[in-house]
Amino acid sequence: MKNTVRHFKDLPPELQAFAGGKGGTLAKLFQAGYPVPEGFVVLSSAFERNQLDDAAWDEIRAHLNAIRKNHAGALFAVRSSALSEDSAQVSFAGEFETVLNVKTDEEIRKAIDTVFRSRESKRVKAYSSVQGMEQSHQISIVIMLMVPSDISGVLFTADPITGSHKSMAGNFVYGLGEQLVSGEANAYPFQLTRPKGSYEGPENFRRYAAKLYQYASRLVEELGGQQDIEWAVAEGKLYLLQARPITTLKTGNPDTYEWNDTLDGDYLWSNTNVGEAMADVFTPLSWSVLRAIDEEQTVIPGYYLFSGNVCGRMYSNISLALSIYPAFGKDYQPALKKMNEVFGAMPEKMEIPIYPYSGLKLVKAMLPGIRKTSKKSREAMKAAPGYLKDASDWCRGMRERVRGAETGKELLNLWKEELWPRNCKAFWVNRFAPRKKLMALFKLNQQLPKILNQEDATALLSNLRGSGGLESLGPVVGISKIVRGEMSREEYQMKYGHRGPHEFELSIPDPAEDDTWLEKQIKEFQESGVDTEELLKKQHARFESAFQKLEKQAPEKAKKMNRLIAEASEGSRLREAFRSEWTRVFRVNRAFAKKAGELTGIGDDVFFLYLDEVLNLLSGEKAALQHIPARRRTFEKYQSLPALPSIIRGRLNPFQWMQDPNRRADYYDPSLTLEGAQDSEALKGFAGAAGRVEGIVRVLNGPEEGESLKTGEILVASTTNIGWTPLFPRVAAIVTDIGAPLSHAAIVARELGIPAVVGCGNATALLKTGDKVLVDGGQGIVRILPRDCP
Repeated sequence: MKNTVRHFKDLPPELQAFAGGKGGTLAKLFQAGYPVPEGFVVLSSAFERNQLDDAAWDEIRAHLNAIRKNHAGALFAVRSSALSEDSAQVSFAGEFETVLNVKTDEEIRKAIDTVFRSRESKRVKAYSSVQGMEQSHQISIVIMLMVPSDISGVLFTADPITGSHKSMAGNFVYGLGEQLVSGEANAYPFQLTRPKGSYEGPENFRRYAAKLYQYASRLVEELGGQQDIEWAVAEGKLYLLQARPITTLKTGNPDTYEWNDTLDGDYLWSNTNVGEAMADVFTPLSWSVLRAIDEEQTVIPGYYLFSGNVCGRMYSNISLALSIYPAFGKDYQPALKKMNEVFGAMPEKMEIPIYPYSGLKLVKAMLPGIRKTSKKSREAMKAAPGYLKDASDWCRGMRERVRGAETGKELLNLWKEELWPRNCKAFWVNRFAPRKKLMALFKLNQQLPKILNQEDATALLSNLRGSGGLESLGPVVGISKIVRGEMSREEYQMKYGHRGPHEFELSIPDPAEDDTWLEKQIKEFQESGVDTEELLKKQHARFESAFQKLEKQAPEKAKKMNRLIAEASEGSRLREAFRSEWTRVFRVNRAFAKKAGELTGIGDDVFFLYLDEVLNLLSGEKAALQHIPARRRTFEKYQSLPALPSIIRGRLNPFQWMQDPNRRADYYDPSLTLEGAQDSEALKGFAGAAGRVEGIVRVLNGPEEGESLKTGEILVASTTNIGWTPLFPRVAAIVTDIGAPLSHAAIVARELGIPAVVGCGNATALLKTGDKVLVDGGQGIVRILPRDCP
């Protein structure tokens, strides 16, 4: 057996996945020039029948001796690198064994055996079970040079509790870092604040702070996400010992469609605009098509206009859009004022989190998008008139061609060459063509209330249909016309059959596919006795009356307002027309999906694939089909949730939120204090893992007392280490005397979604088994409640 042991410098990219999360990342960093101690990876293929192969041991000894030549008296660390470890989804932080300070060949071989066998330990099995993973792990092993640490620490490049990206949070201890990771000793905290990396913390570490910030910032960019970094200082030099994703900031698991973009950081999200048009819980295919369109027009890095996904529901990221102004020294309030007109006013108490962009980096990141957007806007303005004329015929013809496709290749070519480009064109035209005229509408909104009372000002904005009509009124007016004999059912379906309550959810048929829908609308219209035309006439009369008041009260402004009303009316008609035709094109995607399901034999399961997977499936790649059952379950779970808050600040766990009897349905902000509990006796600690839960206390002196722990109780302990892990899934929350936000209890609690307050100092002294408490992990507070509290 050869090449089962690879030095960090010799591990090629194609083998890094087989080196496990830790081994692959360390090799990548070593090769990129980061200060990683010398070491090598023993690949999982070095083990046969749970034993290290003799040939692999010979390779290990050769690597050890090569390192010893350059480092007299070298000591080594032997660490796990499971293929499932330190991934974007799970970290297994500290679950596998690590053996430090081994020197001789005999000690190292014994350490390898210890680490390898830890994959079958109880705590690994418990963690795997909670994560829904198979409990048998392929494992590689990292052997690296121990550095004689004077200082050891960890750094989270984003706040693992709030998700804020404003600063990087770190802790350190003097000497080796095991006491820090295990939570057995309190540490010295520090912060590195973006965008310049300013340092706040103990003076003794200041000299290394700038270099650590530089490395950490590079790692976030190069590894594609926020990182949990282990580091050490030895003999005046800073070393990086490990980097892994902060799994608690993961936004989603593509395999299962468990998706929640609020978990990525401390942002402000709103669906008060996009939620009107996109109110459904979206299937993976519908969402992925919308995300692809969103990415087509993105200028601000990470900014999603309408495809932010919170448990299948669409949200807009307000924070990133506003954050560009402070990045260039500008006040964002004027932009917020305009944004409020689209998204509604934000609650007065709510602070808008600003992302700490670097102005220079932002300019470089935005320039390609600005150039593209500028080009597309010009093309959209030029194409707009012809686009409206041929949109209906194009969609009808494309539907027929899609339905007539006989092979996956033929359908795939239609998508790539015609349907997807039309999706993009429809979006660009919808976004830019009516923009200039619509500016008059914003001016009216600002100026009319200053001249007239609110009722009259509103009346003047109620006739934007003018003489041409608005497409949004078309379906209702069309029903009226059918009843009066002025429009046939066939004409209605051709003109409005793509409009309905679920326009952007492709799995749901539109009215054109369901004759019963139109008949039901007609029947309900007839039974209502409402005359649509009469309602429109009455509203027009109100408009005329309000305009007469304007001419009487402000004759000098009436002419200007009349011009603005005409422009706003034209802009609104254009916006509605382009929006309708964008929707019509988007609905053709349903025909494409249905045909893809037919040609591949999976039927409506196609809606539980992402767009790229559908395209791959048409080319014969079927690997994604295995994920469909899990995604269906997630989709159904999301459908069972109540309506989520329209405005979300920070990280929302909807399943915890829905259990809170005091929850607000209009907005969510975990930074606001908990109401109604101020008079309770309380303990204060560090916010370990967010969440609020009431429960009964169980004080334990050690994990061996775990048999007395009842499911759903709140675990209170002096500290926790690796041995406690099998107990964690059974508890409702965790409270410790010793610890910090980055210690073991907090890290694992966040992984498992268990609220935690750590470092309370005297929790085990003040709390007794049987006490009733409320644990607020997001605020770092434990409130003692009366035992008879309902």
